[in-house]
Amino acid sequence: MLLADYVHPFVYRSGFPQSVPEVDAVLAAGDLPGYYLEFLASKLPVPIIYVHGNHENEFVNEGDGRLAPRGVIPAHGRVIEVAGLRVAGWGGAPRYRQGGHGQYSAREARWGFRKLGWQLGRRPLDILLTHAPPSGPHAGTDFAHRGCPEITRFMHQRRPALVIHGHIHEYEGRKIEYTDEASGARVINAYGYRIIEVPLTESR
Repeated sequence: MLLADYVHPFVYRSGFPQSVPEVDAVLAAGDLPGYYLEFLASKLPVPIIYVHGNHENEFVNEGDGRLAPRGVIPAHGRVIEVAGLRVAGWGGAPRYRQGGHGQYSAREARWGFRKLGWQLGRRPLDILLTHAPPSGPHAGTDFAHRGCPEITRFMHQRRPALVIHGHIHEYEGRKIEYTDEASGARVINAYGYRIIEVPLTESR
């Protein structure tokens, strides 16, 4: 199950997960409130893997502080293995204003993806989970929603079977998914809610 950017009313309801096919994992691509992530963890007995978005609203307000959502797995800057899948995560978006939280410079992204590559070693990658889109068909037309070249470079180097991102709320006539010709990756905008089949990489 894929989610991003929007508390979907079909998911956030008392009857969930009625009428939903059985899933092996939830991949959340950012800008989802912490209460929503915890709701998913309370309703589904599967791993809930998430990266933060540029608004960093994944925290749960409790007392005088903010807590990370409970019962879910943060993937930003990490390579994790769950539900038979190897997932690399990178949250946030390329910097579009000074002082903005959940944003990163090109230098920070290059260093972050280099560390992800070190964690992977020679192992194949099933899924790259990001908030911002790679450069290409899903990039937004405005500066804040532009594609991230460092994501694209990592895709071409590590060739994940699937790239899941959020951040792009309006499709502007774009398809929800496409195949990146250079890497062969299936790239999906996870905005809202959808369920997909994920093939494992051939060599593990």
